[in-house]
Amino acid sequence: MTESLTRHLQKTGVIAVLMIDRADDAVPLARALLAGGVDCIELTLRTDAALESLRRIRAQVTEMTVGVGTILTPKQVNDAKEAGASFGVAPGMNPRVVAEAKRIGLPFAPGVCTPTDIELAIEAGCKLLKFFPSEPCGGLAYLRTISAPFMHLGVQFIPLGGVGPANAVQYLKEPSVLALGGSWLAPKDLIAKGDWAAITKLAREASDIVKQVRP
Repeated sequence: MTESLTRHLQKTGVIAVLMIDRADDAVPLARALLAGGVDCIELTLRTDAALESLRRIRAQVTEMTVGVGTILTPKQVNDAKEAGASFGVAPGMNPRVVAEAKRIGLPFAPGVCTPTDIELAIEAGCKLLKFFPSEPCGGLAYLRTISAPFMHLGVQFIPLGGVGPANAVQYLKEPSVLALGGSWLAPKDLIAKGDWAAITKLAREASDIVKQVRP
């Protein structure tokens, strides 16, 4: 990750993790999150609408920082970069994917859940890592344990999976945590109904938590 992007993620504190089925929902969804104070999103490549959603948000909601998640192949790295992604995220540590991201200059955070994963990521030049799935792996106590041998190297984490309003404060207080992956900010049912006001409310609650911990 670039220094400026890392600073931005640290300041925003929560990255909205989105799964969009219809590209027509992308712009109103991004605007709803922005209205609630969340200005960074990760569009997951789990639907056919993801890359078109990225293009539309980049064109029409220019204040939003947009990354792409669930990147599983080198081709998807290139697809994300060509569509305008500011960064990429993966659920695991695939050396070929990370190497391609480095080759084309896409800031990238691979997924880790073991010390071996972390070592492989560091070896590949990555210091911002997605801790996934966070709570099923053991949560904050586990993250503290596995990250301890690497903290002197400047490694930081984005926990995702079981993270939400109930434990966000504890995670955000942890020195190794740069930002949270917020999959709870835009549930699929609210997107399907177009309930943008409810999504703005969830985003505002999350941004208020960040301000509480990181004034």
